[in-house]
Amino acid sequence: MILTVTLNTALDITYRVPRLTPHTSHRVGDVTERPGGKGLNVARVLAALGRPVTVTGFAGGATGAALRAQLAEAPGVRDALLDVAGRTRRTVAVVDERTGDTTQLNEPGPLITPDEWSRFRTAYEELLASADAVALCGSLPPGVPVGAYAQLVRAARAVHVPVLLDTSGEPLRRGIAARPDVVKPNADELAELTGSHEPLRATRDARRRGAHAVVASLGTDGLLAATPDGAWQAVPPARVRGNPTGAGDSAVAALVAGLADLEPWPALLTRAVALSAATVLAPVAGEFDAKAYEEFLAKVSVTERAGAA
Repeated sequence: MILTVTLNTALDITYRVPRLTPHTSHRVGDVTERPGGKGLNVARVLAALGRPVTVTGFAGGATGAALRAQLAEAPGVRDALLDVAGRTRRTVAVVDERTGDTTQLNEPGPLITPDEWSRFRTAYEELLASADAVALCGSLPPGVPVGAYAQLVRAARAVHVPVLLDTSGEPLRRGIAARPDVVKPNADELAELTGSHEPLRATRDARRRGAHAVVASLGTDGLLAATPDGAWQAVPPARVRGNPTGAGDSAVAALVAGLADLEPWPALLTRAVALSAATVLAPVAGEFDAKAYEEFLAKVSVTERAGAA
């Protein structure tokens, strides 16, 4: 079983309008709601790949109830979220159908009490007993200590469960010092962490800060990995046009599955890039174009990079 942790779950609401114009009223053409948060997107992708997956984190209030009701309809995903007194946040995306641009509004999340955080840590450690790998994903809700991911990384390592960390800012800075097996920043998060805008140098610096391996998302330039076994860059066969939302979460799904399977890095990166590209062709996060994924697997280019390991 693969465990995904989403401490700041969300109910994702998407509005589609013909044209988004500031300071005016809009008639919404289409509204969709989905369980959201990075770890839930990762879990849906894993389930679609046929991997047993459990999700945990926090859910509360009417929004949390709606999220869990919809999550119950997601085939292959086991719900181990913890109830909290606060209300799960909403994220609102407004899509301009003329340009394809998206404007995102993210609520902060519920206030988590010390008792709720303590209960979560106990439940998390129990779930680790049956986990083959764990992915720690996304932002922290108010009340959760900024060093939370460092605590969860250490708990996983104590029972020899491979752990991937996908977050940003100070939670990433503290979490990486706990020596996760993989961290997966994007280019901006990597630069914020290391102060370097040169990806090869930045991945090497991030490894020195504690991560066993660093896999950086470089957008259309694919993934750059610095690992104990060497360094590689995996690039999609061509620029894929579509909706990039969730592409990074699909890469995380492939990476954490590869960790569980002890897959060699070049093969693992190939799967991550192919799955990420296939997600761009899907309409929403947590889904991918299965036919395109199979086609991309044969076309991803992986090259060894000197000097980053």
